[in-house]
Amino acid sequence: MITVRLNRQSFQYDVHSLVHAFYPEHEVKVDCLPPVTNGSESGMERTSEQIKPVFSLDVFFVPESAADTHRIVLCLYEGAARKLHMESTCCEDDRHETKNELKRLLYRLLSQYSGRTLPWGNLTGIRPTKIPMALLNQGWKNSEIAEYMRNTYYTSREKTALAIEIANREHHLLKQIQPEKKALLSKDRKAFYSGYSLYVGIPFCPSICLYCSFSSSPIALWKNKVEDYLDALMHEIDSVAAMLPHRSPDTVYIGGGTPTTLEPDQMRRLFAKLEEHFDIRGALEFTVEAGRPDSITREKLQVMKEFGVTRISINPQTMNQKTLDFIGRRHTTEQTAEAYVLAREMGFDNINMDLIVGLPGEGAPEVEHTMQVLRGMDPDSITVHSLAVKRAARLRLFKEEHQELNFENSSEIMDMTARYARESGLFPYYLYRQKNMAGNFENVGYAREGCEGLYNILIMEEIQSIIALGAGASTKLVRDGAAQIQKRSIQNAAAHSPHDRAQRMPEGENRESTAFSSEKRIERIENVKDIRNYIDRIDEMIERKRCGLYE
Repeated sequence: MITVRLNRQSFQYDVHSLVHAFYPEHEVKVDCLPPVTNGSESGMERTSEQIKPVFSLDVFFVPESAADTHRIVLCLYEGAARKLHMESTCCEDDRHETKNELKRLLYRLLSQYSGRTLPWGNLTGIRPTKIPMALLNQGWKNSEIAEYMRNTYYTSREKTALAIEIANREHHLLKQIQPEKKALLSKDRKAFYSGYSLYVGIPFCPSICLYCSFSSSPIALWKNKVEDYLDALMHEIDSVAAMLPHRSPDTVYIGGGTPTTLEPDQMRRLFAKLEEHFDIRGALEFTVEAGRPDSITREKLQVMKEFGVTRISINPQTMNQKTLDFIGRRHTTEQTAEAYVLAREMGFDNINMDLIVGLPGEGAPEVEHTMQVLRGMDPDSITVHSLAVKRAARLRLFKEEHQELNFENSSEIMDMTARYARESGLFPYYLYRQKNMAGNFENVGYAREGCEGLYNILIMEEIQSIIALGAGASTKLVRDGAAQIQKRSIQNAAAHSPHDRAQRMPEGENRESTAFSSEKRIERIENVKDIRNYIDRIDEMIERKRCGLYE
Protein backbone atom coordinates (compact mmCIF):
# COMPACT_ATOMS: atom_id res chain seq x y z
CA MET A 1 0.00 0.00 0.00
CA ILE A 2 1.00 3.62 -0.59
CA THR A 3 -0.40 6.17 1.84
CA VAL A 4 -0.88 9.86 1.15
CA ARG A 5 -1.75 12.61 3.60
CA LEU A 6 -3.44 15.58 1.92
CA ASN A 7 -4.78 18.74 3.53
CA ARG A 8 -6.82 19.94 0.55
CA GLN A 9 -9.69 17.54 -0.09
CA SER A 10 -10.66 19.11 -3.42
CA PHE A 11 -7.47 17.69 -4.98
CA GLN A 12 -7.90 14.16 -3.64
CA TYR A 13 -8.86 12.65 -7.01
CA ASP A 14 -5.95 14.33 -8.83
CA VAL A 15 -3.37 13.15 -6.30
CA HIS A 16 -4.74 9.60 -6.10
CA SER A 17 -4.93 9.24 -9.90
CA LEU A 18 -1.37 10.39 -10.50
CA VAL A 19 0.19 8.26 -7.74
CA HIS A 20 -1.76 5.23 -8.98
CA ALA A 21 -0.61 5.91 -12.55
CA PHE A 22 2.99 5.49 -11.43
CA TYR A 23 2.23 2.51 -9.17
CA PRO A 24 -0.81 0.67 -10.60
CA GLU A 25 0.12 -2.55 -8.83
CA HIS A 26 -0.31 -0.96 -5.38
CA GLU A 27 -3.35 0.22 -3.48
CA VAL A 28 -3.21 3.97 -2.90
CA LYS A 29 -4.91 5.36 0.20
CA VAL A 30 -5.39 9.11 0.54
CA ASP A 31 -6.21 10.51 3.99
CA CYS A 32 -7.60 14.04 3.96
CA LEU A 33 -6.51 16.24 6.89
CA PRO A 34 -7.76 19.67 8.00
CA PRO A 35 -6.19 22.64 6.17
CA VAL A 36 -3.12 24.35 7.66
CA THR A 37 -4.26 27.79 8.81
CA ASN A 38 -1.37 29.21 10.84
CA GLY A 39 1.25 29.33 8.13
CA SER A 40 3.31 26.60 9.79
CA GLU A 41 4.00 23.04 8.73
CA SER A 42 3.13 21.57 12.12
CA GLY A 43 0.64 19.20 10.56
CA MET A 44 3.45 17.43 8.76
CA GLU A 45 5.05 15.71 11.76
CA ARG A 46 4.86 11.95 11.43
CA THR A 47 4.62 9.23 14.05
CA SER A 48 5.64 5.61 13.75
CA GLU A 49 1.98 4.55 13.73
CA GLN A 50 1.46 6.40 10.45
CA ILE A 51 4.25 4.70 8.56
CA LYS A 52 3.02 2.25 5.88
CA PRO A 53 4.78 -0.15 3.49
CA VAL A 54 6.27 0.89 0.12
CA PHE A 55 6.39 4.65 0.78
CA SER A 56 4.31 7.46 2.27
CA LEU A 57 3.66 10.89 0.88
CA ASP A 58 2.61 14.23 2.36
CA VAL A 59 0.91 16.76 0.08
CA PHE A 60 0.32 19.97 2.02
CA PHE A 61 -0.84 23.45 1.10
CA VAL A 62 0.76 25.98 3.46
CA PRO A 63 -0.46 29.63 3.53
CA GLU A 64 2.12 32.31 2.76
CA SER A 65 2.19 35.82 4.17
CA ALA A 66 1.17 37.27 0.79
CA ALA A 67 -2.59 37.31 0.25
CA ASP A 68 -4.04 34.42 -1.75
CA THR A 69 -0.64 32.68 -1.98
CA HIS A 70 0.19 29.18 -0.82
CA ARG A 71 3.16 26.88 -0.91
CA ILE A 72 2.61 23.35 -2.17
CA VAL A 73 4.91 21.14 -0.08
CA LEU A 74 5.59 17.50 -1.00
CA CYS A 75 7.53 15.09 1.22
CA LEU A 76 8.12 11.43 0.39
CA TYR A 77 9.10 8.99 3.16
CA GLU A 78 10.51 5.49 3.29
CA GLY A 79 9.68 4.32 6.76
CA ALA A 80 10.53 7.23 9.04
CA ALA A 81 13.19 8.63 6.70
CA ARG A 82 12.35 11.54 4.42
CA LYS A 83 13.73 10.70 0.98
CA LEU A 84 12.49 13.53 -1.24
CA HIS A 85 11.18 17.04 -0.70
CA MET A 86 9.82 19.49 -3.28
CA GLU A 87 7.78 22.65 -3.03
CA SER A 88 6.36 25.43 -5.17
CA THR A 89 4.28 28.57 -4.81
CA CYS A 90 0.81 28.92 -6.29
CA CYS A 91 -1.98 31.47 -6.50
CA GLU A 92 -4.86 30.37 -4.31
CA ASP A 93 -7.63 32.11 -6.25
CA ASP A 94 -6.90 30.27 -9.53
CA ARG A 95 -7.90 26.65 -8.93
CA HIS A 96 -7.08 25.56 -12.49
CA GLU A 97 -3.50 26.75 -12.32
CA THR A 98 -3.15 25.50 -8.72
CA LYS A 99 -4.15 22.03 -9.88
CA ASN A 100 -1.72 22.17 -12.81
CA GLU A 101 1.14 23.28 -10.55
CA LEU A 102 0.32 20.56 -8.00
CA LYS A 103 0.32 17.86 -10.68
CA ARG A 104 3.53 19.16 -12.27
CA LEU A 105 5.28 19.14 -8.89
CA LEU A 106 3.92 15.71 -7.93
CA TYR A 107 4.85 14.28 -11.33
CA ARG A 108 8.46 15.50 -11.00
CA LEU A 109 8.74 14.00 -7.51
CA LEU A 110 7.31 10.61 -8.49
CA SER A 111 9.34 10.52 -11.69
CA GLN A 112 12.55 11.23 -9.80
CA TYR A 113 11.74 8.63 -7.13
CA SER A 114 10.63 5.87 -9.51
CA GLY A 115 13.07 6.62 -12.34
CA ARG A 116 10.12 6.46 -14.76
CA THR A 117 8.15 8.78 -16.98
CA LEU A 118 4.58 8.27 -18.14
CA PRO A 119 3.61 8.50 -21.82
CA TRP A 120 0.77 10.92 -21.02
CA GLY A 121 2.70 12.79 -18.35
CA ASN A 122 0.50 14.08 -15.55
CA LEU A 123 -2.71 13.93 -17.60
CA THR A 124 -5.22 11.79 -15.72
CA GLY A 125 -8.40 12.72 -17.63
CA ILE A 126 -9.98 10.41 -20.19
CA ARG A 127 -10.05 12.79 -23.15
CA PRO A 128 -6.56 14.16 -23.90
CA THR A 129 -7.69 15.47 -27.30
CA LYS A 130 -9.97 18.04 -25.64
CA ILE A 131 -6.88 20.12 -24.92
CA PRO A 132 -5.59 20.49 -28.50
CA MET A 133 -9.19 20.68 -29.82
CA ALA A 134 -9.95 23.64 -27.58
CA LEU A 135 -6.71 25.37 -28.50
CA LEU A 136 -7.25 24.78 -32.22
CA ASN A 137 -10.62 26.50 -31.86
CA GLN A 138 -8.77 29.39 -30.20
CA GLY A 139 -6.52 29.72 -33.24
CA TRP A 140 -3.36 28.15 -31.83
CA LYS A 141 -0.83 26.62 -34.19
CA ASN A 142 0.13 22.94 -33.88
CA SER A 143 3.65 23.87 -32.77
CA GLU A 144 2.28 26.14 -30.02
CA ILE A 145 -0.07 23.41 -28.79
CA ALA A 146 2.74 20.85 -28.74
CA GLU A 147 4.99 23.13 -26.69
CA TYR A 148 2.18 23.93 -24.28
CA MET A 149 1.25 20.27 -23.71
CA ARG A 150 4.83 19.18 -23.12
CA ASN A 151 5.56 22.06 -20.73
CA THR A 152 2.26 21.94 -18.84
CA TYR A 153 1.46 18.23 -18.72
CA TYR A 154 4.84 16.62 -19.48
CA THR A 155 3.31 14.52 -22.25
CA SER A 156 5.83 12.62 -24.36
CA ARG A 157 6.59 13.85 -27.87
CA GLU A 158 4.92 10.77 -29.35
CA LYS A 159 1.67 11.16 -27.39
CA THR A 160 1.62 14.91 -27.92
CA ALA A 161 1.91 14.38 -31.68
CA LEU A 162 -0.81 11.71 -31.58
CA ALA A 163 -3.24 13.94 -29.68
CA ILE A 164 -2.67 16.88 -32.04
CA GLU A 165 -3.00 14.71 -35.15
CA ILE A 166 -6.30 13.30 -33.92
CA ALA A 167 -7.58 16.72 -32.85
CA ASN A 168 -6.95 18.08 -36.33
CA ARG A 169 -8.73 15.14 -37.90
CA GLU A 170 -11.69 15.50 -35.53
CA HIS A 171 -11.78 19.21 -36.31
CA HIS A 172 -12.17 18.34 -39.99
CA LEU A 173 -14.64 15.48 -39.52
CA LEU A 174 -17.03 17.51 -37.41
CA LYS A 175 -17.66 19.79 -40.36
CA GLN A 176 -19.91 17.00 -41.66
CA ILE A 177 -22.59 18.15 -39.24
CA GLN A 178 -25.58 19.64 -41.09
CA PRO A 179 -25.02 23.25 -42.21
CA GLU A 180 -27.34 24.78 -39.63
CA LYS A 181 -25.34 22.99 -36.91
CA LYS A 182 -21.84 23.99 -37.96
CA ALA A 183 -21.64 26.56 -35.20
CA LEU A 184 -19.15 24.24 -33.48
CA LEU A 185 -16.37 26.20 -35.17
CA SER A 186 -17.94 29.64 -34.72
CA LYS A 187 -18.61 31.93 -31.78
CA ASP A 188 -22.34 31.18 -31.81
CA ARG A 189 -22.42 27.72 -30.25
CA LYS A 190 -26.15 27.59 -29.47
CA ALA A 191 -27.07 26.38 -32.94
CA PHE A 192 -24.75 23.40 -32.66
CA TYR A 193 -26.29 22.38 -29.36
CA SER A 194 -29.61 21.84 -31.14
CA GLY A 195 -28.13 18.70 -32.70
CA TYR A 196 -28.04 15.39 -30.89
CA SER A 197 -27.12 11.74 -31.27
CA LEU A 198 -29.29 8.79 -30.31
CA TYR A 199 -27.97 5.81 -28.32
CA VAL A 200 -30.02 2.65 -27.67
CA GLY A 201 -28.67 0.05 -25.25
CA ILE A 202 -29.29 -3.70 -25.41
CA PRO A 203 -27.88 -5.08 -22.12
CA PHE A 204 -27.52 -8.75 -23.11
CA CYS A 205 -24.44 -10.76 -24.12
CA PRO A 206 -23.83 -14.40 -25.09
CA SER A 207 -21.51 -14.63 -22.06
CA ILE A 208 -19.74 -12.21 -19.74
CA CYS A 209 -16.03 -11.71 -20.40
CA LEU A 210 -13.56 -11.99 -17.55
CA TYR A 211 -12.50 -8.33 -17.80
CA CYS A 212 -15.97 -6.84 -18.38
CA SER A 213 -17.65 -4.26 -16.11
CA PHE A 214 -20.35 -3.05 -18.50
CA SER A 215 -24.06 -3.33 -17.79
CA SER A 216 -24.42 -6.73 -19.44
CA SER A 217 -26.31 -9.90 -18.57
CA PRO A 218 -26.03 -13.40 -20.09
CA ILE A 219 -28.80 -13.81 -22.65
CA ALA A 220 -29.40 -17.43 -21.63
CA LEU A 221 -30.51 -16.31 -18.15
CA TRP A 222 -32.74 -13.53 -19.49
CA LYS A 223 -34.46 -15.20 -22.45
CA ASN A 224 -37.89 -14.93 -20.84
CA LYS A 225 -37.38 -11.22 -20.05
CA VAL A 226 -36.19 -9.94 -23.44
CA GLU A 227 -39.72 -9.19 -24.68
CA ASP A 228 -40.55 -7.39 -21.43
CA TYR A 229 -37.35 -5.38 -21.82
CA LEU A 230 -38.25 -4.46 -25.41
CA ASP A 231 -41.76 -3.43 -24.28
CA ALA A 232 -40.24 -1.01 -21.77
CA LEU A 233 -37.72 0.23 -24.35
CA MET A 234 -40.51 0.84 -26.89
CA HIS A 235 -42.37 2.88 -24.28
CA GLU A 236 -39.24 4.95 -23.64
CA ILE A 237 -38.71 5.48 -27.40
CA ASP A 238 -42.32 6.63 -27.85
CA SER A 239 -42.13 9.02 -24.92
CA VAL A 240 -38.72 10.54 -25.62
CA ALA A 241 -39.48 11.01 -29.32
CA ALA A 242 -42.49 13.13 -28.30
CA MET A 243 -40.09 15.36 -26.35
CA LEU A 244 -37.96 15.97 -29.47
CA PRO A 245 -40.44 17.10 -32.15
CA HIS A 246 -39.02 18.13 -35.53
CA ARG A 247 -35.50 17.17 -34.47
CA SER A 248 -33.59 14.31 -36.06
CA PRO A 249 -30.40 12.70 -34.78
CA ASP A 250 -27.06 13.27 -36.49
CA THR A 251 -25.91 9.76 -35.58
CA VAL A 252 -27.61 6.63 -34.24
CA TYR A 253 -25.74 4.00 -32.22
CA ILE A 254 -27.15 0.67 -31.05
CA GLY A 255 -24.82 -0.65 -28.36
CA GLY A 256 -24.78 -2.76 -25.26
CA GLY A 257 -24.09 -5.44 -24.29
CA THR A 258 -24.40 -7.16 -27.63
CA PRO A 259 -27.40 -5.96 -29.69
CA THR A 260 -27.14 -9.01 -31.97
CA THR A 261 -28.19 -11.26 -29.10
CA LEU A 262 -31.70 -10.19 -30.14
CA GLU A 263 -33.48 -12.49 -32.55
CA PRO A 264 -34.09 -11.16 -36.09
CA ASP A 265 -37.78 -10.42 -35.41
CA GLN A 266 -36.86 -8.62 -32.19
CA MET A 267 -34.30 -6.52 -34.05
CA ARG A 268 -36.89 -5.73 -36.74
CA ARG A 269 -39.35 -4.65 -34.06
CA LEU A 270 -36.76 -2.33 -32.50
CA PHE A 271 -35.62 -0.78 -35.77
CA ALA A 272 -39.20 -0.30 -36.96
CA LYS A 273 -40.05 1.58 -33.77
CA LEU A 274 -36.98 3.81 -34.18
CA GLU A 275 -37.87 4.47 -37.82
CA GLU A 276 -41.42 5.36 -36.81
CA HIS A 277 -40.19 8.26 -34.69
CA PHE A 278 -36.71 9.21 -35.93
CA ASP A 279 -35.17 9.82 -39.33
CA ILE A 280 -32.64 7.03 -38.89
CA ARG A 281 -32.08 6.70 -42.65
CA GLY A 282 -31.19 10.36 -42.87
CA ALA A 283 -28.59 10.18 -40.11
CA LEU A 284 -24.97 10.77 -41.05
CA GLU A 285 -24.16 7.42 -39.45
CA PHE A 286 -26.20 4.44 -38.20
CA THR A 287 -24.04 2.01 -36.22
CA VAL A 288 -24.89 -1.38 -34.73
CA GLU A 289 -22.41 -2.91 -32.31
CA ALA A 290 -22.70 -6.46 -33.65
CA GLY A 291 -19.78 -7.27 -31.38
CA ARG A 292 -19.62 -10.97 -30.69
CA PRO A 293 -19.06 -13.01 -33.85
CA ASP A 294 -21.00 -15.93 -32.35
CA SER A 295 -24.15 -13.77 -32.27
CA ILE A 296 -24.06 -12.73 -35.95
CA THR A 297 -26.25 -14.49 -38.52
CA ARG A 298 -27.27 -13.80 -42.10
CA GLU A 299 -30.85 -13.08 -40.97
CA LYS A 300 -29.73 -10.45 -38.47
CA LEU A 301 -27.43 -8.78 -40.98
CA GLN A 302 -30.33 -8.75 -43.45
CA VAL A 303 -32.50 -6.85 -40.95
CA MET A 304 -29.73 -4.28 -40.56
CA LYS A 305 -29.52 -3.85 -44.34
CA GLU A 306 -33.30 -3.39 -44.55
CA PHE A 307 -33.20 -0.47 -42.12
CA GLY A 308 -30.16 1.28 -43.54
CA VAL A 309 -27.45 0.47 -41.00
CA THR A 310 -24.26 2.03 -42.37
CA ARG A 311 -21.62 0.83 -39.90
CA ILE A 312 -21.18 -2.34 -37.84
CA SER A 313 -18.58 -3.71 -35.44
CA ILE A 314 -17.38 -7.31 -35.42
CA ASN A 315 -15.10 -7.51 -32.41
CA PRO A 316 -12.55 -10.32 -32.07
CA GLN A 317 -10.64 -8.63 -29.16
CA THR A 318 -7.82 -11.04 -30.04
CA MET A 319 -7.17 -13.61 -32.74
CA ASN A 320 -5.45 -15.97 -30.29
CA GLN A 321 -7.82 -18.80 -29.39
CA LYS A 322 -6.14 -19.59 -26.09
CA THR A 323 -6.80 -16.07 -24.86
CA LEU A 324 -10.41 -16.12 -26.07
CA ASP A 325 -11.04 -19.32 -24.15
CA PHE A 326 -9.54 -17.91 -20.98
CA ILE A 327 -11.39 -14.57 -20.96
CA GLY A 328 -14.75 -16.23 -21.61
CA ARG A 329 -15.48 -14.98 -25.13
CA ARG A 330 -16.83 -18.42 -26.15
CA HIS A 331 -16.33 -17.93 -29.85
CA THR A 332 -13.57 -19.06 -32.16
CA THR A 333 -11.23 -17.11 -34.37
CA GLU A 334 -12.80 -19.00 -37.28
CA GLN A 335 -16.22 -17.59 -36.34
CA THR A 336 -14.77 -14.08 -36.40
CA ALA A 337 -13.46 -14.60 -39.93
CA GLU A 338 -16.74 -16.21 -41.06
CA ALA A 339 -18.88 -13.35 -39.66
CA TYR A 340 -16.61 -10.80 -41.34
CA VAL A 341 -16.74 -12.53 -44.74
CA LEU A 342 -20.53 -12.88 -44.48
CA ALA A 343 -20.96 -9.17 -43.73
CA ARG A 344 -18.77 -8.25 -46.70
CA GLU A 345 -20.77 -10.57 -48.98
CA MET A 346 -23.97 -8.85 -47.87
CA GLY A 347 -22.63 -5.43 -48.81
CA PHE A 348 -21.44 -3.88 -45.55
CA ASP A 349 -18.68 -1.48 -46.54
CA ASN A 350 -17.89 0.08 -43.16
CA ILE A 351 -16.84 -2.62 -40.68
CA ASN A 352 -14.99 -1.88 -37.46
CA MET A 353 -13.08 -4.45 -35.40
CA ASP A 354 -12.19 -3.95 -31.72
CA LEU A 355 -9.00 -5.28 -30.16
CA ILE A 356 -7.76 -5.29 -26.57
CA VAL A 357 -4.07 -4.93 -25.81
CA GLY A 358 -2.89 -6.14 -22.40
CA LEU A 359 -5.08 -9.23 -22.17
CA PRO A 360 -3.78 -11.86 -19.71
CA GLY A 361 -0.86 -13.83 -21.11
CA GLU A 362 -0.54 -11.76 -24.29
CA GLY A 363 2.73 -10.05 -25.12
CA ALA A 364 4.11 -8.53 -28.30
CA PRO A 365 4.15 -11.80 -30.32
CA GLU A 366 0.48 -12.54 -29.60
CA VAL A 367 -0.60 -8.97 -30.38
CA GLU A 368 1.42 -9.00 -33.59
CA HIS A 369 -0.26 -12.23 -34.65
CA THR A 370 -3.66 -10.57 -34.20
CA MET A 371 -2.59 -7.53 -36.20
CA GLN A 372 -1.25 -9.73 -39.00
CA VAL A 373 -4.54 -11.63 -39.24
CA LEU A 374 -6.56 -8.41 -39.29
CA ARG A 375 -4.32 -6.89 -41.94
CA GLY A 376 -5.23 -9.83 -44.16
CA MET A 377 -8.95 -9.33 -43.45
CA ASP A 378 -8.73 -5.59 -44.21
CA PRO A 379 -11.47 -4.02 -42.02
CA ASP A 380 -12.39 -0.37 -42.56
CA SER A 381 -11.48 0.62 -39.02
CA ILE A 382 -9.76 -0.91 -36.01
CA THR A 383 -10.14 0.29 -32.44
CA VAL A 384 -7.21 -0.66 -30.21
CA HIS A 385 -8.15 -0.69 -26.52
CA SER A 386 -5.63 -0.85 -23.69
CA LEU A 387 -7.09 -3.19 -21.08
CA ALA A 388 -8.64 -1.35 -18.16
CA VAL A 389 -9.50 -3.76 -15.38
CA LYS A 390 -12.27 -1.90 -13.59
CA ARG A 391 -13.37 -2.50 -10.04
CA ALA A 392 -16.54 -4.32 -11.04
CA ALA A 393 -14.86 -6.79 -13.37
CA ARG A 394 -14.64 -10.42 -12.29
CA LEU A 395 -10.88 -10.15 -12.72
CA ARG A 396 -10.90 -7.75 -9.75
CA LEU A 397 -13.52 -9.58 -7.76
CA PHE A 398 -11.47 -12.77 -7.89
CA LYS A 399 -7.99 -11.22 -7.99
CA GLU A 400 -6.50 -13.88 -5.70
CA GLU A 401 -7.58 -16.58 -8.15
CA HIS A 402 -5.95 -14.71 -11.04
CA GLN A 403 -3.01 -13.08 -9.23
CA GLU A 404 -0.39 -14.87 -11.34
CA LEU A 405 -1.76 -13.51 -14.62
CA ASN A 406 0.54 -11.34 -16.68
CA PHE A 407 -0.93 -8.10 -18.06
CA GLU A 408 1.60 -6.71 -20.51
CA ASN A 409 1.47 -3.49 -22.44
CA SER A 410 4.27 -1.22 -23.56
CA SER A 411 5.16 1.59 -25.91
CA GLU A 412 6.58 -1.03 -28.28
CA ILE A 413 3.25 -2.88 -28.44
CA MET A 414 1.20 0.29 -28.93
CA ASP A 415 3.63 1.54 -31.59
CA MET A 416 3.41 -1.82 -33.33
CA THR A 417 -0.41 -1.70 -33.50
CA ALA A 418 -0.18 1.84 -34.89
CA ARG A 419 2.33 0.73 -37.53
CA TYR A 420 0.15 -2.16 -38.69
CA ALA A 421 -2.89 0.13 -38.84
CA ARG A 422 -1.09 2.71 -40.96
CA GLU A 423 0.31 0.02 -43.26
CA SER A 424 -3.32 -1.04 -43.81
CA GLY A 425 -4.32 2.51 -44.78
CA LEU A 426 -5.94 3.28 -41.42
CA PHE A 427 -5.15 6.50 -39.59
CA PRO A 428 -5.96 7.63 -36.02
CA TYR A 429 -9.17 9.63 -35.69
CA TYR A 430 -10.25 9.41 -32.03
CA LEU A 431 -8.68 8.67 -28.67
CA TYR A 432 -9.69 8.27 -25.07
CA ARG A 433 -8.33 6.87 -21.86
CA GLN A 434 -9.70 5.03 -18.83
CA LYS A 435 -8.71 4.64 -15.23
CA ASN A 436 -6.58 1.60 -14.32
CA MET A 437 -5.43 1.22 -17.90
CA ALA A 438 -2.57 -1.20 -18.52
CA GLY A 439 0.67 0.69 -19.02
CA ASN A 440 -1.01 4.12 -18.62
CA PHE A 441 -1.72 4.12 -22.35
CA GLU A 442 -4.87 4.84 -24.36
CA ASN A 443 -7.58 3.59 -26.69
CA VAL A 444 -7.17 4.69 -30.30
CA GLY A 445 -9.55 4.38 -33.22
CA TYR A 446 -7.93 3.96 -36.66
CA ALA A 447 -9.99 4.25 -39.85
CA ARG A 448 -9.61 4.75 -43.56
CA GLU A 449 -10.89 8.04 -44.87
CA GLY A 450 -14.68 8.18 -44.90
CA CYS A 451 -15.09 5.30 -42.45
CA GLU A 452 -14.49 7.11 -39.16
CA GLY A 453 -17.01 6.63 -36.36
CA LEU A 454 -18.54 10.08 -35.99
CA TYR A 455 -20.54 9.05 -32.92
CA ASN A 456 -17.29 8.11 -31.17
CA ILE A 457 -15.95 11.63 -31.69
CA LEU A 458 -19.18 13.31 -30.63
CA ILE A 459 -19.46 11.40 -27.36
CA MET A 460 -15.77 11.79 -26.50
CA GLU A 461 -15.57 15.53 -27.19
CA GLU A 462 -18.92 16.23 -25.48
CA ILE A 463 -19.95 18.80 -28.06
CA GLN A 464 -23.54 17.70 -28.55
CA SER A 465 -26.21 15.97 -26.52
CA ILE A 466 -26.44 12.18 -26.47
CA ILE A 467 -30.00 10.99 -25.87
CA ALA A 468 -29.56 7.49 -24.43
CA LEU A 469 -32.30 4.90 -24.06
CA GLY A 470 -32.30 1.51 -22.35
CA ALA A 471 -31.05 -0.06 -19.13
CA GLY A 472 -27.81 1.50 -17.93
CA ALA A 473 -27.90 4.17 -20.65
CA SER A 474 -26.51 7.59 -19.71
CA THR A 475 -27.94 10.66 -21.40
CA LYS A 476 -25.66 13.69 -21.70
CA LEU A 477 -27.36 17.03 -22.27
CA VAL A 478 -24.95 19.68 -23.53
CA ARG A 479 -26.21 23.15 -22.64
CA ASP A 480 -24.96 26.65 -23.33
CA GLY A 481 -23.13 27.94 -20.26
CA ALA A 482 -22.32 31.41 -21.58
CA ALA A 483 -24.43 33.15 -18.94
CA GLN A 484 -22.52 31.52 -16.10
CA ILE A 485 -19.18 32.35 -17.74
CA GLN A 486 -20.11 35.99 -18.20
CA LYS A 487 -21.21 36.31 -14.59
CA ARG A 488 -18.02 34.68 -13.32
CA SER A 489 -15.84 36.87 -15.54
CA ILE A 490 -17.49 40.02 -14.22
CA GLN A 491 -16.94 38.90 -10.64
CA ASN A 492 -13.29 38.12 -11.34
CA ALA A 493 -12.77 41.45 -13.07
CA ALA A 494 -14.22 43.30 -10.10
CA ALA A 495 -12.02 41.42 -7.65
CA HIS A 496 -8.64 41.98 -9.33
CA SER A 497 -7.08 44.67 -11.41
CA PRO A 498 -5.82 43.88 -14.97
CA HIS A 499 -2.25 44.25 -13.71
CA ASP A 500 -2.82 41.68 -10.96
CA ARG A 501 -4.37 39.19 -13.37
CA ALA A 502 -1.53 39.59 -15.84
CA GLN A 503 1.05 39.00 -13.11
CA ARG A 504 -0.69 35.85 -11.93
CA MET A 505 -1.18 34.17 -15.28
CA PRO A 506 1.31 34.08 -18.17
CA GLU A 507 -0.08 34.74 -21.63
CA GLY A 508 -0.12 31.07 -22.63
CA GLU A 509 -1.95 30.08 -19.47
CA ASN A 510 -4.51 32.83 -19.95
CA ARG A 511 -5.21 31.58 -23.47
CA GLU A 512 -5.56 28.03 -22.20
CA SER A 513 -7.90 29.10 -19.42
CA THR A 514 -10.10 30.84 -21.96
CA ALA A 515 -10.05 27.77 -24.18
CA PHE A 516 -11.11 25.48 -21.35
CA SER A 517 -13.66 27.83 -19.82
CA SER A 518 -16.93 25.97 -19.67
CA GLU A 519 -18.80 27.52 -22.58
CA LYS A 520 -21.16 24.62 -22.05
CA ARG A 521 -22.41 22.61 -19.14
CA ILE A 522 -23.07 18.88 -19.16
CA GLU A 523 -26.09 17.39 -17.41
CA ARG A 524 -26.23 13.62 -17.05
CA ILE A 525 -29.46 11.66 -16.76
CA GLU A 526 -28.90 8.03 -15.80
CA ASN A 527 -31.16 5.06 -16.43
CA VAL A 528 -30.93 2.32 -13.81
CA LYS A 529 -28.64 -0.55 -14.79
CA ASP A 530 -30.60 -3.47 -13.41
CA ILE A 531 -32.89 -4.90 -16.11
CA ARG A 532 -35.78 -5.69 -13.75
CA ASN A 533 -35.58 -2.23 -12.22
CA TYR A 534 -35.54 -0.65 -15.67
CA ILE A 535 -38.69 -2.57 -16.67
CA ASP A 536 -40.50 -1.85 -13.40
CA ARG A 537 -39.45 1.81 -13.20
CA ILE A 538 -39.62 2.79 -16.87
CA ASP A 539 -42.04 5.67 -16.20
CA GLU A 540 -39.55 7.08 -13.71
CA MET A 541 -36.77 6.85 -16.31
CA ILE A 542 -38.97 8.73 -18.79
CA GLU A 543 -39.83 11.41 -16.24
CA ARG A 544 -36.13 11.94 -15.52
CA LYS A 545 -35.58 12.78 -19.18
CA ARG A 546 -38.67 14.97 -19.31
CA CYS A 547 -37.38 17.04 -16.40
CA GLY A 548 -33.96 17.33 -18.02
CA LEU A 549 -35.12 18.15 -21.52
CA TYR A 550 -37.67 20.71 -20.34
CA GLU A 551 -35.41 22.35 -17.75
